[in-house]
Amino acid sequence: MDIRNFFFENRSYTPIPLAILIIYFSQPALPYLLYGLTCLAVGEFIRFWAVSYAGGITRTTKVGAPALCSSGPFAHVRNPLYIGNLFDFTGIVLMAGAPNIWVMLIVTWAFFIIQYALIIDLEEETLTELFGAKYELYKSNVPQLIPRLSPWKSEDSRTPMSFGKTLKTEKRTLQNILLIFIIILIRQQFV
Repeated sequence: MDIRNFFFENRSYTPIPLAILIIYFSQPALPYLLYGLTCLAVGEFIRFWAVSYAGGITRTTKVGAPALCSSGPFAHVRNPLYIGNLFDFTGIVLMAGAPNIWVMLIVTWAFFIIQYALIIDLEEETLTELFGAKYELYKSNVPQLIPRLSPWKSEDSRTPMSFGKTLKTEKRTLQNILLIFIIILIRQQFV
């Protein structure tokens, strides 16, 4: 099995050991809690915006897409969901706190950089096969991870899903964040 496929298919589960590590070493402190909530808000804003354009297809375990999404946040950066996830987990680490929070942040970032490098490589290979020159044009105009300030103008004129539909699609992510936060709070009561 291609390791890239493993990480893509299991991207919802591979961070579980990392989450356990964050919870185990958690020692919340007020300033970090506020920084963490800010990162979470930024991450969820980015994710919510991206999901509103890409839809529920972002939850699939099969690489590919029925159409190339190049509007909304995808007109600024090719991987807004992964950027949102990195902000989310940075926020979780900061909210949780740790005796050496910088080590925990570096471990978290290293994990996601490695995982997303593998996943992005697979996705771009697949999207090039599916959409050919259209995807190559998109790749040449929209950066992979550092957003461009002005949106790239493409023929993709889709409109975002409603707030309710987007929330329904994004609810699992929100539930997982809340669950981790509750476990951190419970752990603090017994340590």
